[in-house]
Amino acid sequence: MLYPLKFHPILKKKIWGGERLSYKSEQHEESIGESWEISAVEDNISVVSNGILADNDLQELIEVYMGDLVGDRVYEKFGVEFPLLIKYIDANDDLSIQVHPDDETAKERHNAYGKTEMWYIADAEKDASLIMGFNKETDKAEYLQALHSNRLMDILNTEKVKKGDSFFIPAGLVHAIGKGCYIAEIQQTSDITYRIYDYNRKDAEGHTRELHTDLATDVIDYHYHPKHKVDYTPHDNKSVQLVKCPYFTTNLLVFDRDIEKEYVHLDSFVIYMCIQGKFTISTGECEPVMVNKGETVLVPACFKNVTLYPDEVSRVLEIYVEE
Repeated sequence: MLYPLKFHPILKKKIWGGERLSYKSEQHEESIGESWEISAVEDNISVVSNGILADNDLQELIEVYMGDLVGDRVYEKFGVEFPLLIKYIDANDDLSIQVHPDDETAKERHNAYGKTEMWYIADAEKDASLIMGFNKETDKAEYLQALHSNRLMDILNTEKVKKGDSFFIPAGLVHAIGKGCYIAEIQQTSDITYRIYDYNRKDAEGHTRELHTDLATDVIDYHYHPKHKVDYTPHDNKSVQLVKCPYFTTNLLVFDRDIEKEYVHLDSFVIYMCIQGKFTISTGECEPVMVNKGETVLVPACFKNVTLYPDEVSRVLEIYVEE
């Protein structure tokens, strides 16, 4: 029998990682840069941590439960490959500047999906920032000239961020996470990244990191986009849409009372990322599941009515796939 599923986090140690994710490690390791909460990336398949299905991986469950787990339409399109990768990212240093290909290019080059994503700033240090696109209209020639003359930063757009900000990053948008950002990331199932600049940093052996200049140049969106931050107004005890795109819809839900959610017209799983507080989720058909701050839970598509019971004020990202 299906029920709301939690998974063991897949922790990624990074040279730029911080301490915010150390609590997810049994050894309380530091320098954990990413926690992959739900993943179907090859060699990184999430494994269930709760209930009678514990120790089964996500792909095995989709093979057995198919549309009951992910939604009939989602299963028809993606088969046993779960379509989203859900992460937390803790940046204790500036990450490299990068870009991702779209579906068409990724299919042609890598036989994989492209990578469109979004970020929700779960926390941020004072003066933390992101790089998002260009600060003016540019083109390939100007970009390459700036890159090769070490002036790339002169034409990139920097955005100061604070807790609660949200950003949409379509494939082709040059971007980077800055030091001091703690981010919830929702993206297509893809691990394809083209690194275009890494501040000329060197490792302990004196080597610079590999760049993917040739691959990146043809997928970059060189247009100037004046706005990247998502406009939204929080509304207590009601889901507020942050991003809706062909790959995912993400809402913010801040609640301090019981919330009944109805998904009768939604042919999709629902994911809750608990950014703040804690709550219990009940389907009325199985044992309630407690979701603590920093945890992520997947509600199978077969459950069309769920109730969320907060223990305190809770801030949750609600994620699903629409037509």
